[in-house]
Amino acid sequence: MSEDQALAALRHSDLTASELAALARTPSTLKRRKVVLALATHPRTPRHSSIPLLRRMFTFDLMQVALTPAVPADLKRLAEQQILIRLGALSAGEKISLARRASGRVAAELLQDSDSRIVRAALDNSRLTEPLLEAALANDKAPQALFDIVSAHATWSERRDLQIALLRSEKTPLDKVGRFANNFSADFLREILPESTRSALRDREPGGDHSLKHSED
Repeated sequence: MSEDQALAALRHSDLTASELAALARTPSTLKRRKVVLALATHPRTPRHSSIPLLRRMFTFDLMQVALTPAVPADLKRLAEQQILIRLGALSAGEKISLARRASGRVAAELLQDSDSRIVRAALDNSRLTEPLLEAALANDKAPQALFDIVSAHATWSERRDLQIALLRSEKTPLDKVGRFANNFSADFLREILPESTRSALRDREPGGDHSLKHSED
């Protein structure tokens, strides 16, 4: 069967699981990138066939698996995991492309990259959610670039829960801390601000800890 014939056959939804499994075992199939992707994303391909296919796939084909609506959630997670395993071997350009286009989970992982270009691309990914970004900010190993960019981001910096996450970190620039602090009560700020941040604010404002005097319910 040629590649075109295989792809044409895979467009039929009435293929049985056994037929799909047989195709996945064909040596020539495994050499054809488009056929492997079509097999992995076919709704009737059995797990024992589709899971081994993931290990053979190119990174951006794995991205397509993770983004295909018909693919079961567990298979999407496995595809994402394969991508995450490979991140260290990818070029900066490949990471930027993934950051822009991949699933929210992959974009969130790329927020931990020290390259600000990659972080910016991930923040503009429409699949990135606020909880994923909040978790990224809570990571002790999160790069300084993440805090610099999020705290100045036109959209993300306006989210209340993200402002709280930024205020909890010593890595957030002090000028941004002062701006976010205006949105919270003094008592709340005393609970969440790191002592080092509070000291730095006091040092910057000789007249007193002005940023902690604002109150808001």
